[in-house]
Amino acid sequence: MSLLERLNNEMKQAMKNKDKDKLSVIRMIKTSMQNEAIKLGRDLSEEEELTVLSREMKQRKDSLNEFDKAGRPDLVEKLQTEIAIVELYMPEQLSEKEVSGIVKETIEETGAKSKADIGKVMAAIMPKVKGKADGSLVNKLVQQHLS
Repeated sequence: MSLLERLNNEMKQAMKNKDKDKLSVIRMIKTSMQNEAIKLGRDLSEEEELTVLSREMKQRKDSLNEFDKAGRPDLVEKLQTEIAIVELYMPEQLSEKEVSGIVKETIEETGAKSKADIGKVMAAIMPKVKGKADGSLVNKLVQQHLS
């Protein structure tokens, strides 16, 4: 079952259950996917769906940090609920230990030696962990291993 089909089924269920939060988040995700499909002029592949979902998650996490800094607990709580719902559709996240192993392996594959090679390593590693690990965690681990 594709992610879009799963979203459609869960949207119907959220309507039946009168779960406004979940319904709202599912609609936002579906709209983003449909906009991306229109932009590309074709249906999205699983990888492209995952890219859209990751973008939605990143936007919410960025907003969460901003609202937290601004002292808006009402908006922070709402975004935490949205993040929890988006996480339901994300693939299982890799642990820091697993990501560290992938980082080491990729550094060896690319022959990176110094911090000047971070871009090369990041370009090689991100397709491997797309949607399964946060980019900032990957970047932090790459920097640690190259220092």
